Amino acid sequence: MRKLVKTFKAVADPNRVRILKMLEIRSLCVCEIREVLNLANSTVSKHLSILRDAELILDEKEGKWVNYHLNDSASELYAEPILSLINEWLADDETILQDNEKVKSVDRKTLCAG
Repeated sequence: MRKLVKTFKAVADPNRVRILKMLEIRSLCVCEIREVLNLANSTVSKHLSILRDAELILDEKEGKWVNYHLNDSASELYAEPILSLINEWLADDETILQDNEKVKSVDRKTLCAG
């Protein structure tokens, strides 16, 4: 039961749902997610940590960036069905639609330069 509760807690926050919906479009780094959500890096990192602990997302180091993407391995009992349902939901939600447009235009090379 502990894993189920952890999964539900992970998706119980609107910003974490928004992150999952953004990651349906493409892999993103913290600075790209921060730009879309307009949150502090530390807040975004905390949300990502919760999603990763629930095995809903995975991270992968690529050069100086850590890319976050959905966990589509389907090895986690609860992650795959939840991700599948979230994929079907909120397609016409105004916030999600706005996020989708922002995700298409954010560029880590300008956001994370330095």
